[in-house]
Amino acid sequence: MKKLFLFWFLLIISISLFAQTLPRIKILATGGTIAGQGASADRSAYTSGALPIKDLIAAVPGIDKLAIISGEQISNVGSQDMSVAIWIKLNQRINEIYKNNEADGVVITHGTDTQEETAYFLSLTVRYDKPVVLTGSMRPATAISADGPKNLYDAVALAASKEAANSGVLLVFSESIFSGREAVKTSTTHVEAFTAPNSGPIGQIYDGKVVMYQSPIRKANKNTPFDITGLTSLPEVAIVELYADAPPTAINAYVAAGVKGIVTGGLGNGNLNKANTAAVAAAVKRGVPVVRASRIYSGRVTLLDETDDEKLGTIVSDDLIPQKARILLMLGLTQTRDKKQLQEYFFMY
Repeated sequence: MKKLFLFWFLLIISISLFAQTLPRIKILATGGTIAGQGASADRSAYTSGALPIKDLIAAVPGIDKLAIISGEQISNVGSQDMSVAIWIKLNQRINEIYKNNEADGVVITHGTDTQEETAYFLSLTVRYDKPVVLTGSMRPATAISADGPKNLYDAVALAASKEAANSGVLLVFSESIFSGREAVKTSTTHVEAFTAPNSGPIGQIYDGKVVMYQSPIRKANKNTPFDITGLTSLPEVAIVELYADAPPTAINAYVAAGVKGIVTGGLGNGNLNKANTAAVAAAVKRGVPVVRASRIYSGRVTLLDETDDEKLGTIVSDDLIPQKARILLMLGLTQTRDKKQLQEYFFMY
């Protein structure tokens, strides 16, 4: 009896010591396809955000061997309904988690429609250099060969690794690791849905092992100038995409509606046709900052090329796609309306 007691005592102590060595990972769930349910396993139609976080965690074999897992439901929406309000809530919760030492790493489950935007927003506003990793899936949890469990396993492995520290906000998908700034969704249906057109992946996860190829340079984290503590909203910024013979209707309407800034998804090197150049000039004259981005998702929009930005009064997005340029302009406008300072943000972040 004494030997049996000693055996169980030592086993409990060993398990306790093992558990203490595992990192603590907090999973913040927002909904999306990864939490989706369909009518049958062979149909693509599904309802986003139908499963709670506890069910997502339970569906991943071996995840408890990577870390001590806990979960919270921040929202439960398809990411087409992601909002600034949810972004602010996420940012506040992540900063709170690290301030109070509640976890060693944070994983966010998120729909893919706007995942690249949330990743960039958090990369500019989270005030800690500890791991923040986003992931999701292209197939709902009820589908044949659902990709969500593997992506979530990899995201936890990354957040639990020493390589994730000081790397900024990361996005992991289909075994590739991307900087939150650089990740772009480039497929509507394929499981390899994300790429980073200007830089490529910065690492890979295979069999739960993290290998980093490079470290992101353009990141903010604890040194971010964008302190949104106490804010419940951000300045409204609109995006206008251009095309052949595009009229200035959208720009004029947004200015009339009182938006605080405009990003143009221009042609080629962010170019504007004559009608929209005139509309942009009028917007700038009325005090509305305008950022020239491009509808092309790789390459840079350069200063003083085909467009005389000094004369027109515009800002260039550098290599940010329009939806990410919008985020930086919204955050920039919480700090300044000075055109030179706003332009500097685009070259820094």
